[in-house]
Amino acid sequence: MPIYSANQQELADKISPENVPLSQWKDWKWQLKHSIQDIDTVELLLGIQFSPDERSKLEQTLEKFPLSITPYYLSLIDTENWQSGPVFRQAFPSPEELVIDRRDMADPLAEDKDSPVPGVITHRYPDRVLFQVSNVCSMYCRHCTRKRKVGDVDSIPGKEAVRLGLEYIRQTPEVRDVLLSGGDPLMLSDDYLDWILTELRRIPHVQVIRIGTRMPVVLPYRITDELVAMLKKHHPLWVNTHFNHPREITTSSKQALRKMADAGIPLGNQTVLLAGVNDCPRIIKSLIHKLVENRVRPYYLYQCDLSEGLTHFRTPVGKGIEIMESLIGHTSGFSVPTYVIDAPGGGGKIPLTPNYLISLSTNKVVLRNYEGVITTYQEPESYKTTFCDRNCADCRLQLKLEDAEECLATGIEMLLSDKNETISLTPENNERMERRNND
Repeated sequence: MPIYSANQQELADKISPENVPLSQWKDWKWQLKHSIQDIDTVELLLGIQFSPDERSKLEQTLEKFPLSITPYYLSLIDTENWQSGPVFRQAFPSPEELVIDRRDMADPLAEDKDSPVPGVITHRYPDRVLFQVSNVCSMYCRHCTRKRKVGDVDSIPGKEAVRLGLEYIRQTPEVRDVLLSGGDPLMLSDDYLDWILTELRRIPHVQVIRIGTRMPVVLPYRITDELVAMLKKHHPLWVNTHFNHPREITTSSKQALRKMADAGIPLGNQTVLLAGVNDCPRIIKSLIHKLVENRVRPYYLYQCDLSEGLTHFRTPVGKGIEIMESLIGHTSGFSVPTYVIDAPGGGGKIPLTPNYLISLSTNKVVLRNYEGVITTYQEPESYKTTFCDRNCADCRLQLKLEDAEECLATGIEMLLSDKNETISLTPENNERMERRNND
């Protein structure tokens, strides 16, 4: 029986001497078992050959940053143009990964410093945490921001570490949003992931659970009916995936996305801007249109992080702004992702947009639109601000919300508060730094 394409059938025949039926090719565990982890197998399966000098450099790269590609994702490589292809560049190592720029960092986002439960919880934002429940992926993406952990079996969190993470969340009532990440959480068994989700759902102050996964991209067969039925039990549950190029959206990936969307799981996508992969307005526009067509909301467009080994992937910020100019006003608003830099040092995501505010005065603002049209917006002639003392628990104003809890102004919100006398901020004074200093 043919699989999905002649190319995939040919790969399957080379991988296994026995006939590989469709059911086996679509078995995610079979895919993992036959992950490609060495240069010889890549040469055999793609019908290519590296020179001795190229091979030597690639072997050096693999000593630091290992290789692992699912047969499915390998089948997406254009063998006629493999070296510059977007799939190949994301999956196969390059000697350029050994070029460590003086500004590169092993942990550019300071995830380890902002980790009250080392290796498991990162608490950066006031009301949400990153919960690393797995450090294993079905494929090692060459642009991974956590390259420092790839292939490190000693950094894989065990069940006891996960229990400590759960306990931290229980003891931290301000946490209302938990993002399961890794690695890839969907590398866990259905039963184990079900246990984690069940424990999180038992915590009263956890309102939203999110899962970050690249499985729909690199191993869509992991999205089984059984997995989706289990996830559906834990609503409200959100899934963010990671498509970087239109070529990654295939029949199989569409089926995986459809299963989750039909189960009522809101889907988002986080794209990383990568030189030589998707640093083109036409590519990104095509990608977001395909995502929306498959009920996936474009969420973030990331500027590539300053992780070690990613210098060759990084673009100027101006390239990201150029891409945003090609999207805003040129496609539906909900199709436009937020372009962000994840601030080095753990400062969090900083949104970047083209400058549409040209100038402003007391009575009027001057704006420009996507076409370059210059226009004005008249400010209200009599605006009486509502005085707010930030005492939300005793609020008697029109803004009172029935479910409001006591809230404490922080960051820029604190500077805008009429009651708070703080006039400036320094990094040492924020809650994130206090948590870091107390650990």
